[in-house]
Amino acid sequence: MACLPQKMSLQMISTIHNSSLIQPGFSLLNFDGYIFLFGQKGWPKRSCPTGIFLLDFKKEELKLKPSYFSKDSCYLPPLRYPAICSAAQSEKCQYIIHGGKTPNNELSDKLYIISLVSKNSKKVTFRCTEKELVGEVPEARYGHTINVVHSQGKNMIVIIGGRSYMAHGQRTTENWNSVVDCMPDIFLIDLEFGCCTSYTLQELQCGFSFHLSLAQNDTIYIIGGHSIQNNTRPPNLYRIKIDLPLGSPAVSCCVLPGGISVSSAIMTQISDQEFVIVGGYHSDNQKRMVCNTINTEDNRIEIVEREAPEWTPEIKHCKIWFGSDMGNGAILFGIPGDNRQLISDANYFYVLKCQGEGDQVSEQMTQVCSQSSTEDAGESTPFEESEEFTFSFDINDIDIYNEDDEEDESDSGYWITCSAGCDIDINTWVPLYSTELNKPAMIFCSNEDGHWVHAQCMDLSEDTLIHLSQVNVKYFCTEHIHLARGLQTPKETIPLKKKPMKSLRRKKPMKIFTPEKKSFIRKLFD
Repeated sequence: MACLPQKMSLQMISTIHNSSLIQPGFSLLNFDGYIFLFGQKGWPKRSCPTGIFLLDFKKEELKLKPSYFSKDSCYLPPLRYPAICSAAQSEKCQYIIHGGKTPNNELSDKLYIISLVSKNSKKVTFRCTEKELVGEVPEARYGHTINVVHSQGKNMIVIIGGRSYMAHGQRTTENWNSVVDCMPDIFLIDLEFGCCTSYTLQELQCGFSFHLSLAQNDTIYIIGGHSIQNNTRPPNLYRIKIDLPLGSPAVSCCVLPGGISVSSAIMTQISDQEFVIVGGYHSDNQKRMVCNTINTEDNRIEIVEREAPEWTPEIKHCKIWFGSDMGNGAILFGIPGDNRQLISDANYFYVLKCQGEGDQVSEQMTQVCSQSSTEDAGESTPFEESEEFTFSFDINDIDIYNEDDEEDESDSGYWITCSAGCDIDINTWVPLYSTELNKPAMIFCSNEDGHWVHAQCMDLSEDTLIHLSQVNVKYFCTEHIHLARGLQTPKETIPLKKKPMKSLRRKKPMKIFTPEKKSFIRKLFD
């Protein structure tokens, strides 16, 4: 394929305040030209109760500022790897969020709608509502895509692909964190009424996840993806057409040539009918360093290779990368920091501009278009599977997030301090049990509202851990074991033996003489 002459430039962000919040699985939202971070690690309860931060760019410096929700908003957890798309209605911008991982590493099956209520120099307020779904509701998943199609004056939400945990009846301690590809069904959701309908197409035989999706009116293009069943990244290119007549919708699928093998890539739009694909993986341990341009003119799609930017040596040699679309041809992505740094969990972040230095994007980094979260931590190397953990901080400035306070430590994740003697460290942890994959084994303590503790910190053997996970019993950690003792049935004690009291007047027992003795006595008296 011929490379296109357009140049791409790479710029490193030298200073990022609270960069530890930007981790694999984050998403970027655009409201009125401002970029917002969603899906950070941990749960900053006091500093940012919504978990959504404004990205404030000033030259090569980035600050994260907290946002707020209106009083009529529902609870929204900081989901990672969800499916996100924009749903503009008239002049009102909205974002639709479905699925994703919660802070407790559970998968969500809920659908949320976020809109901007007000914004000034010091405060941004959102409204979040949960849409109740009925009918053939898609199961909880992550790594999927969501789009809005338009046909004959109607709109419909389309959900495709993704991964989910194994069924509860099949999950044991050994495979508790194992995931499988969802069935290759296509779900149509009426946003007004929440009605869900699933469609099975013969062209889609295997499940896939962490693919790219592109919606054009009544057509959705599916590009790439990863199949966890056989660990392959086939060069998928599907065209799914959705017709919305007065009756039931008509869904059809066509396999197109010219696809590419890629997963966990990032796609940004540079014009009405032109997109750029950056990043992703060829295999579990090989990043995809080439870039592609997608052209959708005349109701067709063409994917061609284009010249990649001058990657830095750090980017070339790192095992993983993650990021999201900033819009207007700009992408924010990061790579793991050097372990020799003072902050061991820090990441390096870059802004990739796909339209060249002279374009408007180089001056306005705050423009962004819809993008589903693409990076899969469990897809390449064990280092990438860094699950949710909490942050400790307080707020000193209402506009700027601060993580200096260590008193507000939540227990909503795997990388936590579960007890006073906990020594689990994200940077030095190594598996202890054969049943562990890429995270410490945990067990649930039933004290009050409950909390998670590491099985290793509780000195549980692997056999005990497996036994407790398979039986329906309450477990109490070492700090709350006194409650368990109080709930146990008291052991049966042997009563004390008491000597019977002597009666005041006790008659002597009558002696019974044998015949021999009786005759002898008679002889004496005789």
